[in-house]
Amino acid sequence: MIHPPDPEMTRRRHVRDGQSAPVTCAACGCRLEEIAPESWFHFGRFGGRDARGCRVGCAEAEHDARGLALLALPA
Repeated sequence: MIHPPDPEMTRRRHVRDGQSAPVTCAACGCRLEEIAPESWFHFGRFGGRDARGCRVGCAEAEHDARGLALLALPA
């Protein structure tokens, strides 16, 4: 079954290579959802897995508008 497009997903987009596109993870390509202004997370993240069930290291991390994970550096 093909799901209808989510109007929330089309609300926030990022310019990539001169074209408007949804914000996606730079590491795995998964589409990200905006939780707070300028703060994106993997959709359906749970236990280190993304919405597809794949285990990705940045599934729980906050991402920026370019899709890069904002991982905390060890002290």
